[in-house]
Amino acid sequence: MNQQLIRKVQKMQQEMMAAQKEIEEAVFTKKTGAVTVTVTGTKEVKEVVIDQDFTVEGPDDLEMLGDMIVAACNLAYKDIEKMTEEKLGKYQDLLGGMGSFF
Repeated sequence: MNQQLIRKVQKMQQEMMAAQKEIEEAVFTKKTGAVTVTVTGTKEVKEVVIDQDFTVEGPDDLEMLGDMIVAACNLAYKDIEKMTEEKLGKYQDLLGGMGSFF
C-alpha cells in the first residue's frame, strides 16, 4: 500500500470519527401532543416533559400519555438516523466499494 493511500484512509478515518462524535453530542427534541422528549445522539432519553395542562382522568388518559411518549421518542430516533445517514452514509458507500480491503 502506498503512502498516499494510507494518508487518505487515515484522513477518512479521522473525518468519520469527528462525524460520529458530532452525532453523539447532538441533542434532539421532539414534541407529540402534551409530551416533549429530549434525546442524545446516542439514543439516551435525557428528559421527558409533560405539559402542565395535561390531566389524567382515567386509564385511557394514561394510555394516551404513554403513546405520546413513545411517539416523541420514535420521532427523535428517526432524526438521529437521518443525521447519521447524512454524516456517515458517504463513508458506508466508500467502504462498501473497497470490499475486503478493511
